[in-house]
Amino acid sequence: MTMITSAPGAGVGPLLRGWRERRRLSQLELALRAESSARHISFVETGRARPGQALLLRLAEHLDVPVRERNALLLAAGYAPLYPETPLDDPSMEALREGVERLLAAHEPYPALVVDGTYRVLAANRTMALLLDGVAEHLLVPPLNAMRLTLHPEGVAPRIVNLRQWREHLLQQMERQIALARSEPLRALYEEVSAYPLPEGAVDGPDEDASQLFPFALPMRIAYGGRVLNFLSTIATFNTPMDVTVSELAMETFLPADPETGAFLRSLLP
Repeated sequence: MTMITSAPGAGVGPLLRGWRERRRLSQLELALRAESSARHISFVETGRARPGQALLLRLAEHLDVPVRERNALLLAAGYAPLYPETPLDDPSMEALREGVERLLAAHEPYPALVVDGTYRVLAANRTMALLLDGVAEHLLVPPLNAMRLTLHPEGVAPRIVNLRQWREHLLQQMERQIALARSEPLRALYEEVSAYPLPEGAVDGPDEDASQLFPFALPMRIAYGGRVLNFLSTIATFNTPMDVTVSELAMETFLPADPETGAFLRSLLP
């Protein structure tokens, strides 16, 4: 995995070139999408021309540059950042917080949580406690981290029946995110959790191949109270975010993958 970087003071050109190459677009392809010319894109990338703010934002949009990194492009080009980064507990975020809390509560009795761009847990519903049964106390000290909780040998990992499959899925998910954003904290988290040793006995045998049991999607199979609960995971994000904080929020919801799991979860809450 490589990171898009440029030397301090190098300007916006190397950053744009890095994003374009990451998206595997030619200068001509990008120019056509952004209503510019390949010549002008070349001049911008080599520092011979300074892009206007409107063009820079169009380029960022067509390169699918994350909101946080769009601010970095603007700064490198000599413009003020356009997108604020508002703390989630700010009074201006009250409507968003209430909406998220309603969604989490409405998903019960199935587990759901909200994380930021580095998987820090910001909110969760009551059923998430079920998945955290037996997790070591030191992992439950705030701020909680969903990846750390899941993959640490003293976390949820020992109870995940198809751990090797689920671990590979999560690490690949992080790799895709690192490819999209220049996040050193996310990269550091990846290096940490990918180095965790597998808990003793965590070997998926033929009978534990979840893809054979659930061919439509890979589930997380977790042992709980003498039974195995099977979950499908979905992730939701906000469309067209205009704030860095909002752009990095993700709600992960766990749906029962079979009738038995659904019936058991419904029996837990009144």
